[in-house]
Amino acid sequence: MPRLRPAPRLAPPGKRQNRATALLRLPRYLGPYKARWFTMLVFSVLVVATSIVIPLVTRAVIDGPIAERDQRGLLILGTVALALGVLEAVFWFIRRWVVARATLGVEADLRKDLYAQMQLLPMGFHSNWQSGQLLSRIMTDLSMIRRFLGFGLVFLILNFLQIVVVTGLLLAMYWPLGLVVLVSTVPIVVTVLRNQTEYTRLSRLSQDQTGDVASTVEESALGLRVIKAFGRDEHAYGTFDRRARTLFDTQIDKVNLKARFWTLLEIIPNATLIIVLGLGAVAVGQGRVTLGTLVAFITMMLSLVWPISSLGFLLSMTQESMTAADRIVQVFDEERTIDDGDRELAAPQGHLRLENVGFRFPDARPDEWTLRGVDLDLQPGETVALVGATGSGKSLLTALVPRLYDVTEGRILLDGVDIRDLTLPSLRSAVATAFEDPTLFSMSVRENLTLGRPDATDAEVEQAIEVAQAHFVHELPYGLDTRIGEQGMSLSGGQRQRLSLARAVLAQPAVIVLDDTLSALDVHTEALVEASLRSVLAHVTGIVVAHRASTVLLADKVALLERGTITHVGTHAELLATVPAYRHLLAADGDERPAEGAGWHDHEGDTRAAVERSVDRAVRDDEGDAAADVDCDLEELRR
Repeated sequence: MPRLRPAPRLAPPGKRQNRATALLRLPRYLGPYKARWFTMLVFSVLVVATSIVIPLVTRAVIDGPIAERDQRGLLILGTVALALGVLEAVFWFIRRWVVARATLGVEADLRKDLYAQMQLLPMGFHSNWQSGQLLSRIMTDLSMIRRFLGFGLVFLILNFLQIVVVTGLLLAMYWPLGLVVLVSTVPIVVTVLRNQTEYTRLSRLSQDQTGDVASTVEESALGLRVIKAFGRDEHAYGTFDRRARTLFDTQIDKVNLKARFWTLLEIIPNATLIIVLGLGAVAVGQGRVTLGTLVAFITMMLSLVWPISSLGFLLSMTQESMTAADRIVQVFDEERTIDDGDRELAAPQGHLRLENVGFRFPDARPDEWTLRGVDLDLQPGETVALVGATGSGKSLLTALVPRLYDVTEGRILLDGVDIRDLTLPSLRSAVATAFEDPTLFSMSVRENLTLGRPDATDAEVEQAIEVAQAHFVHELPYGLDTRIGEQGMSLSGGQRQRLSLARAVLAQPAVIVLDDTLSALDVHTEALVEASLRSVLAHVTGIVVAHRASTVLLADKVALLERGTITHVGTHAELLATVPAYRHLLAADGDERPAEGAGWHDHEGDTRAAVERSVDRAVRDDEGDAAADVDCDLEELRR
């Protein structure tokens, strides 16, 4: 499997440039296909040259063999004209065949690099961007650039070349008529310049609104159960309808602008043709030009109709491509705050140490810390339970270990090495995470399970399923080969959590992070999973986010997280006996927290007795019964 590598920088990060510059930064992708592009340009020029030579041959036929009634000369020149027509068709075919692979290759390379950039950007970037906006960039915008490179850019060059050469020949044939053609191009240029700014604005607006519509569709598809459960079908449709209508109105404005422009481009060439025919007939009658010259002149002038009339279309395509390039470069220019290190751990042991760790979101105030002064030391094979109130920073702390975010201050060491010095593949093969809200992909159960370890054997897969108590997978229509729906929506919340846990266990990491992974399980299934997990956690370093006493009993020690920092570290029994805030978190269950110095101390004797019973039972061999006893005692404390 190819390793994910960052795309080369197109510009210094954060430096925004104008749209034209953004488009000019992309031709570096043409490098691998330069031979094809050169071939394409050569045959394109040959096409233009052939189309120009044919009218000249026509003039020679009319003024020569036809005027002189030379049948042999007519046959020769007619054969030449026919050969030129065939050659032009062949040149067109070669040009299109050569350019297709080049433009598709550029699009594929750009798409791969853009996707790699999205994967390498930090979680903060994805939190601020709608997925529909990214989807429209990687699909619609790249396709637009491909069409411009394969069609728009080529014909802009060829049409400009054809206009210049043919206008020069027209002036040489008969300059008064040539001057008429030249003057007719002036209003076209003026119209282009006047409409450029407005069309650019509408193009960018349309592309952004396309991303909004894509985001709305995606959110509605993923949240369909919630929408239906709350009977908000009409509301969801109304939101989509408003955004779709806004996009429709913007596109209609674009069409109106283009229609006015195209109308002018149709009128001017036709009016010019009428003038040329009239003046040319007079010139032929007066003997200033030959009939063959007039026919060749009109033929050449008609060959300019497409280059001139397509000018508006090509310039519109150029504007849209510049806007698309600007939107793509905007992603490329996002700063990669999480850079790959250069060290690897050959055999990670799992010694995890957090030293004065602090984290602040980039857009937060200087004094607004989410985590601050966090210290924690986990020896290999040791498990800690993170306990804290909602919003205390537990999930964020677990996200720092695999570098989903980078610490703002302090450092995290794995086997004595700062994790920022490790390569990301090395770090994330040593650390596996199972999230509270698991993400499953629209592929088979087996592919979801082996996502972190594709080479896992069938026996290892079955062992992970056993640990996570995910035996339900064998009851699916095709077992492990059953393709589950997007986000695993065909499964229950508990089933998705168990698959996520099995996936983390199957990765065989040195450090396993369980971010409240058992929250959706019933108490009986949770007890079975916890019993199986103990054998796994005995051999790896574990971080378990816990809200229930039964989950806490999985850990060797407990860390209490309050207001973004770890205030107490000890065993479950020690904290239960000495820290009222800890007892409250495990036993309150929605009750109001007792005031300082009251509540718990009013029943100190009963509390100590209950705690001693919990501790005594927690060390029994039957730890499942001990967990249930602890919950009963905590219920007694609440009463």
